[in-house]
Amino acid sequence: MRTIWLTGAEWTAVLRIGLGLWWLESWRHKDRKGWLERGTGITWAAGVAARHRWQAVRTGFDKVVAPRPKAMAYVVVHAELALGLGLISGFLTPVALVGGLLLNLLYLVLMIHDWAEQGQNAMMALISLVSLFAMSWQVWSLDHAIGLF
Repeated sequence: MRTIWLTGAEWTAVLRIGLGLWWLESWRHKDRKGWLERGTGITWAAGVAARHRWQAVRTGFDKVVAPRPKAMAYVVVHAELALGLGLISGFLTPVALVGGLLLNLLYLVLMIHDWAEQGQNAMMALISLVSLFAMSWQVWSLDHAIGLF
């Protein structure tokens, strides 16, 4: 594919790296002490889930997250870090893209009523899909360097 300045594969790598930086920024700006020690993030999410109009969200939160708030806080915080680092470095890129897509869809469903959050999650999910189907790990990635995928 002919493009200005970079090849098509390089542009999709730029998109992948940008998404990784977005995940890393999401991790960086989190109050990790609050999330991991005081449980503020899961407490906030519990309030959102309790008022959710979909019974499946309330039930799912009560069965999966509520019984193990500390573990879920660690999962969220460290998943955002792992996604950021994986996408920036291009290591296990398809796994990171699918994981990020699922996390964004989870956020999207949980925050269905908060329009400020919807744009970010929808855009990140779209970038994940484009990066996945364009195989953005073809250049500028550890996956390509070591012959994975």
